[in-house]
Amino acid sequence: MSAVIYHNSRCSKSRATLELLHEKNVETKIINYLDTPPGKEELQRILDLLGKKPQEAMRFKETVAKELKLSPDDDRSVDEWLELMINHPILIERPIVVIGEKAAIGRPLENVLAIL
Repeated sequence: MSAVIYHNSRCSKSRATLELLHEKNVETKIINYLDTPPGKEELQRILDLLGKKPQEAMRFKETVAKELKLSPDDDRSVDEWLELMINHPILIERPIVVIGEKAAIGRPLENVLAIL
């Protein structure tokens, strides 16, 4: 089994998720998404696997979200939400783990256990 984790090493939940994957001997590709954000097609694929709209996988408490006056209720197209996430990857909820055709946000950690 192999996984991809969209990881932020400064996030305790992301570190805990990575540790869980290692404990379960899951071969893991680590993508530091702040440095290498997913492209629009990949981000849409991840959201489809999560079964979420873009704004359901965003961190609205981040400073940049407040500066941009973002709200999950904003009337934006999917493309506009995706562009915000790509241009400001700190807005992407973390960590996200993709295993084959399954994905989970590691908040709580049990979400990742469910797809192993």
